[in-house]
Amino acid sequence: MRVYIPATLAMLQSLNESGEFVPVGGTAFALTPALREAYTAGDDEELSEAALREAARASLRLLDGEVGDLAPLPPRRVVVAADVDGAALRPDLDAAVVRLSGPVPRAAIAAVHVDGAEAEGAVRAAVAAVDAADLGDLDAELAIGDVEDFDLGWYATQELPFLLELL
Repeated sequence: MRVYIPATLAMLQSLNESGEFVPVGGTAFALTPALREAYTAGDDEELSEAALREAARASLRLLDGEVGDLAPLPPRRVVVAADVDGAALRPDLDAAVVRLSGPVPRAAIAAVHVDGAEAEGAVRAAVAAVDAADLGDLDAELAIGDVEDFDLGWYATQELPFLLELL
């Protein structure tokens, strides 16, 4: 199953050093039967894109402690795409949520998706607004929409060391 795991640049550094990725709480997003039922139309590619967007939004929550003027890394949404076996469905949490049983080896990672530098201002604003958006604040929801206007870049796992070096 292809899963989309929310992450941060610091987590990518750890992946680059250790050779495995440890999802926070084992949480990932995927094209699940519940996600398919939640949409009235869309092929597998479109629905997988919806799962990726959910993971990107979840990465904003992970960035909460990493954003600031003294932060060592720029604020960017990160999603790790991996092919794994044994992901447990979690429709009690959300239609696209799955639980992974453990770390994901580098060999299972298909790609990483990362915001470009031009998205940093919108990411900062979205990180500050994500909780309020979840509670229905319309201004906060607009801040989330602003960051979602930026497409995530696609990087092969072989490009990861170069991506991190160029930050």
